[in-house]
Amino acid sequence: MNLINQVNEGIKEAMKSRQTDRLRALRGIKSAFLLLQTGEGVSEVTDEMCIKALQKMSKQRKDSIEIFEKQQREDLALIERSELEVIDSFLPAQLSEDELNQLIVHLLTENGLTEKASMGKAMALAIQNFGDKADGKLISKIIKDFLV
Repeated sequence: MNLINQVNEGIKEAMKSRQTDRLRALRGIKSAFLLLQTGEGVSEVTDEMCIKALQKMSKQRKDSIEIFEKQQREDLALIERSELEVIDSFLPAQLSEDELNQLIVHLLTENGLTEKASMGKAMALAIQNFGDKADGKLISKIIKDFLV
């Protein structure tokens, strides 16, 4: 079952069980998927496109939570956290920092990228390999720490 169908089924279940927070988050996800479908030049929405949209939504929620916590608006942060939980449930499992560190170090040494000047190539390579399994900020931090 593709992600669009999973979200639609989730909406039905949330409506039946009267889970308003989950329903709100699922409707937001469905809205993002519909925007993908109506995009220019898009004939079919793939799961990869949906995952990228979910990752963007997840990052937006994390940023919002950080802002709301700084402003001491726990009520708004709580809403964002509940939506983030639903969004993350549709994303592939994320790598831990230690696992990602090992994989990136191996990837960079294998490709001979050890200089600071190769930061762009290193980021492109790491994002290509691990972009769907890790946050871009974390990937960047690990690469910066590794390159001399």
